[in-house]
Amino acid sequence: MKPRVLIIVSGGIAAYKMPDVIRRLGDAGIKARCILTRAGAEFVTPLTLGAVSGDTVYQDLFSLTDEAAMGHIQLSRDADLVLVAPATANILARMVQGVADDLASTTLSATDKPVMVAPAMNVKMWENAATQANMAELRRRGVAVIGPDHGAMACNEEGEGRMSAPDAIVAVVAGYLANKGRLAGRRVLVTSGPTHEPIDPVRYLANRSSGKQGHAIAEALARFGAETTLVTGPVHLPDPSGVTVVRVETAREMLAACEAALPVDAAVCAAAVADWRIDEVSKSKIKKTNDGAPGLTLTENPDILATLSAAGNRRPSLVIGFAAETDAIIDHAHAKREKKGCDWIVANDVSPETGTFGGDANTVHLITADGVEDWPTLSKAQVGESLADRIATYFDTHKEAAE
Repeated sequence: MKPRVLIIVSGGIAAYKMPDVIRRLGDAGIKARCILTRAGAEFVTPLTLGAVSGDTVYQDLFSLTDEAAMGHIQLSRDADLVLVAPATANILARMVQGVADDLASTTLSATDKPVMVAPAMNVKMWENAATQANMAELRRRGVAVIGPDHGAMACNEEGEGRMSAPDAIVAVVAGYLANKGRLAGRRVLVTSGPTHEPIDPVRYLANRSSGKQGHAIAEALARFGAETTLVTGPVHLPDPSGVTVVRVETAREMLAACEAALPVDAAVCAAAVADWRIDEVSKSKIKKTNDGAPGLTLTENPDILATLSAAGNRRPSLVIGFAAETDAIIDHAHAKREKKGCDWIVANDVSPETGTFGGDANTVHLITADGVEDWPTLSKAQVGESLADRIATYFDTHKEAAE
């Protein structure tokens, strides 16, 4: 039987993308059924959704025919997954409050299945404190979040809040349905973001890492069923759903948190850890003087990837590092894998023109003992799904070999 997704289409302009999402789900072998809210029907018609899904589109909580044949309870039970897309600020708030006064909200209240949301709204609505609080609460309850992305919007503004592209949404949904439970019983560790190395009480050394890729990997691994710990440096990102998050500032704090998380089956070191720290941090703010710039003495930070790769009997079965490079990407990644002693390296080009740092897309190369896999340009969510799939395949293969 084909996996089934119940899609709740709410009232945002991004609703026009949903026929494409439904078509792509069908191409992936996934059956879609739709609930269309009253506001959603202002942007896309039930006839269109019904045509591409090949199923009835449900709209009315009090329909004498729909409630008799396929009521909100049955709708919530017959799906393997519930997807809210586009998820407006309004429906997200209603989910948090448990409002159940129409078919969409009542079905969400009644469902016993996993729920995913793909937020879509104006950048200021997304940044609104109430929306961010609602998103944090939904994540805490285990609701998975796809996006949103940064980009131009229908309102002629630009920023974060744009619904993820149809192929990215389908990749996450299909990945979840195909891979749920594949890493059940496994413990994994992921590092993410930059580290901040203090110079004085107000200044620090850092880098441009946003943490988006590491967070996406952690969330994907959790969806695969792994018990996931994310050790993250300072980022402006919400916590991934279903993940234990440990926040740190410096490289030494990150190493300590990683060692405390051991033993794990796999470690993914996606953080951009500062290579050096200030030898002596000033207790007071360093003042500008006529004597020129102050001299800073740097000390090498601990190498977290190398330390985990050489952890003896506590070494994870699979250690994966990242190589963020600006030239000779593959050559530097091969050298890093040999030097650090890790199993795999995920290499990417972070030159300014690529937009990788802080962006939503990534072009990576997976370096293993078997060679190089050149992956196409994907969203960071898709990279997370693909890497989680490769990790699950690794453990599937080694389990079979052991047996």
